[in-house]
Amino acid sequence: MVEYFKKALNGKGLVFASNSCMSPALKAADGYFITPLIYDSEYIPFLLTECKKRKIDMIVSLFDADLPVLSKNRDIFAEAGVRVAISGPETIKYCNDKYLMASKLSEYGISCPRTFIDPEAVIAEIENGKMSFPVIIKPRYGMGSIGLYRAFSPEELKAACGMCRREVFNTYLRFESEAVRDECVIIQEIRQGSEYGLDVISDLEGGYITTIVRKKLAMRAGETDEAIVLGEDDREYAVLQRLGAGIARALVPSGLIDADVIMDEKGQEPYVIDINARFGGGYPFSHLAGADVPRAYVLFAEGRDEEAKKYLRTVPGTHGYKEIVVKA
Repeated sequence: MVEYFKKALNGKGLVFASNSCMSPALKAADGYFITPLIYDSEYIPFLLTECKKRKIDMIVSLFDADLPVLSKNRDIFAEAGVRVAISGPETIKYCNDKYLMASKLSEYGISCPRTFIDPEAVIAEIENGKMSFPVIIKPRYGMGSIGLYRAFSPEELKAACGMCRREVFNTYLRFESEAVRDECVIIQEIRQGSEYGLDVISDLEGGYITTIVRKKLAMRAGETDEAIVLGEDDREYAVLQRLGAGIARALVPSGLIDADVIMDEKGQEPYVIDINARFGGGYPFSHLAGADVPRAYVLFAEGRDEEAKKYLRTVPGTHGYKEIVVKA
């Protein structure tokens, strides 16, 4: 992403990375600085100082835990002439909280797997024949496949909920989860079908533009390893385009958000399983297919919205995969 934004700026600006001295992004960036921890009281003042000192005009976050903190401080940065290019607090709330997300999307007729907090309620539904094992257990504010389990019996379900809760409070997931300590784990039914990734793209003011659709061919550690970008000739495309527009209507995001979707085998009923209010791990496949959302962000910031839309087109059928590169 650092390299994409550097190319988008074309020498007319600098890209800085931050937050972890172990990140390879620091070597790719034009410069870097190490911030206080995201939930430290000095995090926002530190960022403001660095933005002023280094003449940084835009902040783009790639980390879910960062989003609510930055989003609620957007006005503070705006007063300093810095655009925080992420969605507003309400959108972030519904994207980060998987339980609320399912409820919110259902209000707009968008399907999600049935989602529960109480394991006893799940067991009751299974005993009544309305659900079946296995089920998925995951953190309510999850990311990176932390604390993800499958359960095949009531005993496994209860044990998995306990193990998931333990992982939540042993990782950075504890910060958002603290407010719902006794309800920080969710249980979902498993939906069978093909998996897709959507880049739902709006301008930085929340005006929906388009959705880029990818079919996932391989996954690893919660990220897309291989995918193909779809177009109008693919039978799933129209359904998933409408879904992307519906997600934008429900959540009113700013910029790009990333949605994971399971499509039933008939290709008619999509289920949203996750939404990240940021660039996701599947975005490089959209970029490979000709989109340049970082360039669009630069143009949006300059008020050149119509020109920016030209950089949101893709070549259908582009098939890509990730490979590991080791650098010194």
